[in-house]
Amino acid sequence: MERKLRKVRSAYRSFRGWAESNPLKLFPFRNSLTDYDASDARSDLRAGVNIALLAIPQGMAYAAIAELPILYGIICSAVAAIIAPIFASSRHTILGPTNATSLMVFSFFAAGTYTMNEKLSLMPLLVLMVGIICLIGAVLKAAELVQYISQSVLVGYITGAAILIMINQGKHLFGVSEVIEPASNFFGMFSQLVGASASYLWQPAVLGFGTLLLYLAMTNWLKALPNFALSLAVVSIISAILSGQSSSWAGAVPNFGSFAVTDLKFRFPEPTEAGFLVDISSLLGVAVAIAFLASLENTVMAKSIASRTGTKTEINQDMMAVGMGNLASAFTAAMPASGSLTRSALNYESGAKSGISSVFAGLFCLISVFVFAFLNPNPVSFIPKAALAGLVVGVAASLIKARNIRICLRSTPEDGGVLLLTFLTALVFPLYVAIFIGVFISVFLFLRKVSRPYLVEYEVSDDGDLRELAEKKKRPNPAISIVHVEGSLFFGAAELFQTQVQRLVIDPNIKVIILRLKNARHLDATSVMALRELIRFVRSKGRHLIISGATRDVYKVLKSSGVLHTLQKGCRREEGETNLFFYAPSNPNISTRDALIRAQELLGTKNAEVKIFYDPSHDKKIPT
Repeated sequence: MERKLRKVRSAYRSFRGWAESNPLKLFPFRNSLTDYDASDARSDLRAGVNIALLAIPQGMAYAAIAELPILYGIICSAVAAIIAPIFASSRHTILGPTNATSLMVFSFFAAGTYTMNEKLSLMPLLVLMVGIICLIGAVLKAAELVQYISQSVLVGYITGAAILIMINQGKHLFGVSEVIEPASNFFGMFSQLVGASASYLWQPAVLGFGTLLLYLAMTNWLKALPNFALSLAVVSIISAILSGQSSSWAGAVPNFGSFAVTDLKFRFPEPTEAGFLVDISSLLGVAVAIAFLASLENTVMAKSIASRTGTKTEINQDMMAVGMGNLASAFTAAMPASGSLTRSALNYESGAKSGISSVFAGLFCLISVFVFAFLNPNPVSFIPKAALAGLVVGVAASLIKARNIRICLRSTPEDGGVLLLTFLTALVFPLYVAIFIGVFISVFLFLRKVSRPYLVEYEVSDDGDLRELAEKKKRPNPAISIVHVEGSLFFGAAELFQTQVQRLVIDPNIKVIILRLKNARHLDATSVMALRELIRFVRSKGRHLIISGATRDVYKVLKSSGVLHTLQKGCRREEGETNLFFYAPSNPNISTRDALIRAQELLGTKNAEVKIFYDPSHDKKIPT
């Protein structure tokens, strides 16, 4: 009996240790309500209205990309936005359908022989599986592995997906959706579209491209307005008028099907004729791919906004939020949900104070669904497919970031090769397969360069020399912080920049940060982008960043990528001012000495105290 009790106690201790190492919170949402007041509620309400005005038409557009009834997109925008913030650590995250996940759903079913009824029957099971996989990943801390996915892979994948989205909308822009067969890759879509050229209609082309031009013009000149919704509404009204006056226009420009109150019901996974086990087996690959992509999109978006606000985000907690959002959506007429970059950015820019803004947005989307369902005729039935296709093309085109592509191509030959390979993979294979190939490429590259940079603590001696700190000392009035990076500045270390600098800016006395790169190696596109954001973040806080000990290889990467220009901004180069100091083999510390002189110039004093940053996760010191 005593032996059994020892086993029980041992198992309990193991479970307790595991639980403590997985600090997922069940309802972190309540923490944001501690000091919540009426002013915060007004800000969240205003942000929620702005998000809903974008989420409703975007939900329709993403459902159209997935070749699903547009009700699925709006419901997903509503349910995921209401449920996810209850479990999320980020207060600006907005969940719902996205371009990439929608196209992944389309490419999977297009590659198979599924009928529309089978597709609709499998959607609840697919969304449920995505939610469960995300929850398992959150418990196992799988979200932490996202930082090891190279930026070159992401840029190549997103660029390929954007092109697929645009070419896939060609069938609606030219009115040939009924005469071409669905294809799951670029070459199949392109050949089908070209083969149907004899059946092109001018009416949907004029309407679709006109909608696109109107959207781009409004985005350029009327940025404060909900341009996506307004352009869709204006064009839909024009098309309805033309359809009433011309039967040829009505026949050439099809509209979306409406939905009724009876369609607003709970749905449960139903097996196809093959049975549940076969359905689960067939959906497992795409469910894992969507779960990974949804968590990746959510993590990248949350970190991007956190870097602008200076707050910390718990990526595993946010992965749990993605899982719960999909779990709730699985029992409605919904599609997979992910973190939306455009809606989350709008939430931040609208001045949201907490996750309640997301709840407000979801409630507005839900109300709109019921309003549409009760109205007769349903306003959705007046929306032309060509008009929404034009807007989808505009949104997809915005995903192609020329600047990021240029940085990846110019940083290193390896980055350029990875970007091109991932891009071609996204065009050739279905997207749910392409994402796995991209992940494999990232893991392979990481294993080749497994060393990771870490930080070493330094101090300035009484003689003015830079040396390793023998013991930790408190500095009550620090003004300059020296961050010394050892090892490979590879994509796995990109998170290091943002995390450590956020620690630094907690101290309001630090005015200048010297990033010492004497022993840094393998600077790549991901680290370059992180460095660019680091420079912008530091300057937005009214502080300065200087690089010392830069090697010629580091200089070449910074110069070719254009980040050197960002670093040197504000320097009077004609007078010899610089924020970059080269490593001198004859005197390893001279570059840091010159950087300190430059820091003192920026501070306007020669008596500045120095704070040497120390990473407590590394006890071992490496000699200079």
